[in-house]
Amino acid sequence: MQSLYLRFSILYLLTCFECLFSLNVQCQTLQAIESKRILLPNQWGITPIGKSMPLGDLPLNIAVSRSEKLLAVTNNGQSDQSIMLFDVARQALLDSFPMAKSWLGLVFSRDGNSLFASGGNDNMIIRFDVSHLKLIPIDTIHLGSPWPTLISPAGIAYDDKKQKLYVVTKEDNALYVADLDATKKLTRYDLGAEGYTCLLSPDRKILYISCWGCDKIELFDTDIKMMAGSIPVGDNPNDMCQTKNGRFLFVANANDNSVSVIDVVTHHVIETLNAALFPDSPTGSTTNSLALSGDDKTLYIANADNNCLSVFNVSQPGKSISEGFIPTGWYPTCVRMIGDHLYVANGKGFSSMANPNGPSPRDKKQEVLYRQSGHKSDDVQYIGGLFRGTLSIIPIPDKTQLNIYSQVVYHNTPNSKKDSLELSAEAGNPIPQFVGGNCPIKHVFYIVKENRSYDQVLGDLPMGNGDPSLVLFGENITPNQHALVKEFVLMDNFYVDGEVSADGHNWSMGAYATDYLEKNWPTSYGDR
Repeated sequence: MQSLYLRFSILYLLTCFECLFSLNVQCQTLQAIESKRILLPNQWGITPIGKSMPLGDLPLNIAVSRSEKLLAVTNNGQSDQSIMLFDVARQALLDSFPMAKSWLGLVFSRDGNSLFASGGNDNMIIRFDVSHLKLIPIDTIHLGSPWPTLISPAGIAYDDKKQKLYVVTKEDNALYVADLDATKKLTRYDLGAEGYTCLLSPDRKILYISCWGCDKIELFDTDIKMMAGSIPVGDNPNDMCQTKNGRFLFVANANDNSVSVIDVVTHHVIETLNAALFPDSPTGSTTNSLALSGDDKTLYIANADNNCLSVFNVSQPGKSISEGFIPTGWYPTCVRMIGDHLYVANGKGFSSMANPNGPSPRDKKQEVLYRQSGHKSDDVQYIGGLFRGTLSIIPIPDKTQLNIYSQVVYHNTPNSKKDSLELSAEAGNPIPQFVGGNCPIKHVFYIVKENRSYDQVLGDLPMGNGDPSLVLFGENITPNQHALVKEFVLMDNFYVDGEVSADGHNWSMGAYATDYLEKNWPTSYGDR
């Protein structure tokens, strides 16, 4: 009897130890994740999880072969552009092909031997042979002459049986259908506004088109070759995914923080999912990519400006339930699911970067002279091309792990309801301590002076945390700015969201840069 009691006592102690160990591991996991937090210039934190791999400048899209053995990424940034090919099983880069111009469009053929990629403002689609695990260009489908002809192919879909390539465009607002058989016929259909991407239904009878600029999903009947109506959705619809039976279509709406759930039989939105961190969040999460689990029960939603994935149980469309959040890198632009792993393209990588060698972008003639003098092109530390994207490979979390991840995501967020309603400050501060409080300030003069860093203008001020060696326009050149900061207030270590003028002015005047802006300014700034 004593030995039996002792055995149960030991078993009980071991069970308690396992429970304590499990709890401790969870606490350590939370602490371990948060101990690696990276603070961004806008005060948000990022805590990337899983394995990561380097990508290029501004990855916008991930294509997965039907066999799930290959994965391709298109990099569409300001500096260099490329298509990258990865081996999924080995999680290894197989090949990288430099692109003169590219943008978003990327799809494998059904057999996985071909990859189609948008040629951006060169107004063409490039077909690559990937059968030997290399990116070998074998064909070019021209939609028209290059820029300044306004076409700009974006999302693409391919029907192997009918040998038809479907291309939506964002400059001439159209759908192009290219016959890849001997006829090489090209037919254009008007969309009425900028297109983002397109998706073939499982039976290949309907092509769904996200009309970025008209807040609709346009329908194209592939049998009768005609536009077949539209379905209103949210603001700035972009990425889409569909259940395997084709019954339900999910659409990400970037400017609404939402996902529209469409019953394709009735052509109605039956539910709108709020993907934001808070129920009453204003525009700003930038919901811009979707992935469904293999059993169609879980939807993963990329929130670019929240640096996370929102997770929903969608096993009963119309009665979906929010389950939590998963932290990602900076500005996730695409999420795809392969097996039991999520693959996330982080558009801005894991960190901002400094340019102490000087922000001196050159024109083409200067670039040639610079290279002839023995320098490399990447010696130029221009902010528009400094960020390097990353690919996060994240195992699907169980409920316990998802709970921890959700806590991390909220801890990464600098905003809270309490902070927005109450301000803790010393007595006499002119800023109201609560909403509706009195304030002696009657007017605010907001002076926007772009393109220069603190150090380049105010680095010569001894009272600030500056670097005099980086001064370009000191007090002798900018006496008024120096007088202003001496008489009123000097703000050093003041950081902003804007990277260049294009998004900087939007952040300054509207406190937001949309997905349309963020994904398009690099094309202009890269002279593409």
